[in-house]
Amino acid sequence: MDSNQVLPAINSHRALQIWITENLKMLPLPEKAHGNFFEECCYVVLHSPKATQGGSRDLHCWIGKEASTEAQEAAVSFMHRLQQDLGDQTVLHRESQGHESDCFHSYFRPGVIYRKGGRASALKLGESNVYNVQRLLHIRGRKHVSATEVALSWNSFNKGDIFLLDLGKVMIQWNGPKASICEKARALSLTCSLRDRERGGRAQIRVVDAENKATDLMSIMEAVLGRRSGSLCASVPSNSVSQLQKANIRLYHVFEKGTDLVVQELATRPLTQDLLQEDGCYLLDQGGFKIYMWQGRKSSPEERKAAFSRAVGFIQAKGYPNYTNVEVVNDGAESTAFQQLFWTWSKELNGKKHPRQSKLMQQVNLEVGKLHTQPELAAQLRMVDDGSGKVEVWYIQGSQRQPVDPKHHGQLCSGNCYLVLYKYQKLGRVQYILYLWQGHQSTVEDVKALNCNAEELDLLHQGALVQGHVTMGREPPHFLAIFQGQLVVLQGNAGNKGGRLPISDTRLFHVQGTESHNTRTMEVPARASSLTSSDVFFLITSHVCYLWFGKGCHGDQREMARTVVTVFPGNNKETVLEGQEPLHFWEALGGRAPYPSNKRLPEEISSIQPRLFECSSHSGHLVLTEVVFFGQEDLDKYDIMLLDTCQEIFLWLGEAAGEWKKAAVAWGHEYLRTHPAERSLATPIIVVKQGREPATFTGWFVTWDPYKWTSSQSYEEMVEGSLGPGSAISEITAEVHNFQLTARPSDSEAGRPTLLAFKGSQDSPENELELGLRVDGETPSMNHTSSCSSSMINGSLPRERLMHQALEDLPQGVDPARKEVGTRPNCWKTPRDPAP
Repeated sequence: MDSNQVLPAINSHRALQIWITENLKMLPLPEKAHGNFFEECCYVVLHSPKATQGGSRDLHCWIGKEASTEAQEAAVSFMHRLQQDLGDQTVLHRESQGHESDCFHSYFRPGVIYRKGGRASALKLGESNVYNVQRLLHIRGRKHVSATEVALSWNSFNKGDIFLLDLGKVMIQWNGPKASICEKARALSLTCSLRDRERGGRAQIRVVDAENKATDLMSIMEAVLGRRSGSLCASVPSNSVSQLQKANIRLYHVFEKGTDLVVQELATRPLTQDLLQEDGCYLLDQGGFKIYMWQGRKSSPEERKAAFSRAVGFIQAKGYPNYTNVEVVNDGAESTAFQQLFWTWSKELNGKKHPRQSKLMQQVNLEVGKLHTQPELAAQLRMVDDGSGKVEVWYIQGSQRQPVDPKHHGQLCSGNCYLVLYKYQKLGRVQYILYLWQGHQSTVEDVKALNCNAEELDLLHQGALVQGHVTMGREPPHFLAIFQGQLVVLQGNAGNKGGRLPISDTRLFHVQGTESHNTRTMEVPARASSLTSSDVFFLITSHVCYLWFGKGCHGDQREMARTVVTVFPGNNKETVLEGQEPLHFWEALGGRAPYPSNKRLPEEISSIQPRLFECSSHSGHLVLTEVVFFGQEDLDKYDIMLLDTCQEIFLWLGEAAGEWKKAAVAWGHEYLRTHPAERSLATPIIVVKQGREPATFTGWFVTWDPYKWTSSQSYEEMVEGSLGPGSAISEITAEVHNFQLTARPSDSEAGRPTLLAFKGSQDSPENELELGLRVDGETPSMNHTSSCSSSMINGSLPRERLMHQALEDLPQGVDPARKEVGTRPNCWKTPRDPAP
């Protein structure tokens, strides 16, 4: 590009700004044209998040599949100059047509449209209410929808996708028989958006769901596309990348050695943040699906400038497709997607930690009113209330659930599975959470029975239960608060009525926590090596019980431990300090033995932002599509969505998600199992149903409307609402029937099908449509006059065509005895027409 071109002023109040290549220059694209991409062009897209969203700017270079090398170089050069002007807090992306990142797609809702042509065509998008249109769009995608302009032919169709025949004032959406309702609904949203943006809302939309029930619409389509022969093509295979593929990551150090560029492999998963040195440049290969280039803050300007070209060179050397996505990130401005590829991530490189959750807990003192009115606080604390609601507990015995005596509530056994039903009220409405707790020593049969009994309870409560899948030792704060900090996990299996605490044996319990919402007591092997100086332990012997305080524990831990030991039977309890233990204490533990004396570091709270994904399955593997900068509007009734908050996994089930609901929990486990950062398989999984969302879920969204679902439409209602008056449809249908179209070659035969063009000018009355016919299979010119179209409607056809026309196929008004008088109107010119 011209290096002297003045960089545009960045409008800080606009989230999205786009420039397009023209004559090796970058020109701003009007907002009305956003979401339309011409395949001969390159675009530069700048997204600046809102203050409430946080994060860095994203700068994308989009390359059309027919773009010239010069246009690509101009766009990349422009992007680099913009990045220098914007500063290091900018993430760079290379996007290729049809293979864009989820981040890119998230800007354009309800979808992107790929168009044929270049800048000249793009300028026309600024015109409104233009009806001189005849095109076929191939619509694909579930969460991120794209529409590609394809040939006007039945050969373009397949059984699994959706196609939009756009005829100006009439738009016919044809749904493949294998397309899902979810895909149909999202395609219809895109169709309605096209109507509103390009036709001022005045085009008429019709939908073909079943061809035998839409004969009039099929007549119009056949008039344009020709009569279809043979069966449609099968569904186009999905190019989705599964989570299993994305889990294969490798980190390389990229540096120059003399005149050579060295790419040295450093590590595979799990990666740790300390591998990235601030004076180096690193390449992260995510299974050939995406390439990240990370640049340290002390790397040289030359290295930073070469990042893109190095990534492209690596792609070529590996033999990856040339459309492989590239993301360039700077030290301190990493995207959330990049951060989550590492086992741990802290934004503070100097060792400073973020405020701990426990401190936040103490500041608000768990005021129930605040948790109910401030869902964002409930989400951060992982607490819907203070745990003072009603509790019922069952344990699994055989295949049945057995009630646990209330005096044993909170006493769980590692060899069992438990159901804990919690009932509470929020703003006058009854809410439920059902926790499915799984012990480390429980059997596969018990786990299956646990899930079956959970479904039975859900049916008994008319589907009102939020289900939390919890693993021993990883209980969320609210689960601990239910038992007021007196949760005790014993080794072995439950006894009569769910469990009891025998005192005949020597048993050692590890007490961890400072408040009711973070304290758990776990039985550990009764030996001295189980002790740690930073915590509190409770030792039960046949004669006396010892409450042991390590030197590193503080006052809050001691006070909470004194509360916990009240659940243990027997009154003969002694308190001992580390270093002052009586001889019997060590004898009960089998003698003295070394144990950790260093203070245990508090669990680090991840600083990574939550991420939202749409779930689907391809070839038996989980496929996730991320929605960046998400909101409640991204939750669709046909979806199963996964919200990853790092400490918990939420699975949101849309009410119309169908059979996929049964796979939701398995998808959550697969997500953890295949995560590049090797996430803990014990991470709690919370299943949330549409309309039953707890504050711990809704608080992760910027805004939440609890009444939104009451007005949500079904697909059938969407179709009904998009129709409007059918005057144009009626006129076109009448013309098709009255004209008695001649049988034309099918797609399987030589030549293109005869096309009909239904057109109207911007100045035409809204109900006026023009019908044009070209008998040689060519698309009529857009600048012919209405009188020309009128003559064709009245029945004029070329002499040679009329002479061989069957009687039953003659246009209305043509005398069968005088067919030879038909002439082709002079206002239509083709290469075969002689010069006037």
